Amino acid sequence: MDLAPYLESLRDDLRAAAAPGGPETTRAADLLGHALEASARLALLQALSDAAAEITTRLHGPVVDVRLRGREADLVVTEPAVSAPPVPAPAPDGGDVARLTLRMPETLKNYVEQAAAAEGISVNAWLVRAVAAAASGTPPAAPPDGRHGRPGKRITGFAQA
Repeated sequence: MDLAPYLESLRDDLRAAAAPGGPETTRAADLLGHALEASARLALLQALSDAAAEITTRLHGPVVDVRLRGREADLVVTEPAVSAPPVPAPAPDGGDVARLTLRMPETLKNYVEQAAAAEGISVNAWLVRAVAAAASGTPPAAPPDGRHGRPGKRITGFAQA
């Protein structure tokens, strides 16, 4: 994706906004437009990355990535690999517990926190249920007893018995 037309459009808008101020103001706007190009390019790339992450969360399968090639951005859609055999959902008693570090875009993290709060469960419980459902190929189920807890109230931390 060629970002140059978008950057040129921003420079043109800045130039047009400065025109009533006279030739010196227009010259200053031109200089600012060129000076801000790198920052504007980064902002556009961040917007593309955020959009790709949001689209990926809604596709339920294909993954959309933004890849940089020189100064240009390419949007790449990757189909998921052949699915692994279904994994049974964890037993309610939990069994052995493993710790995992997960990195995700801030917009996706906010979505997960809102979804967990809406169901009155912790982010960890929501993620475990979502991963188990994805691994087994079934949609996430509601809590077994139908209760939704108290939205917005949560306790976080780590305990070991």
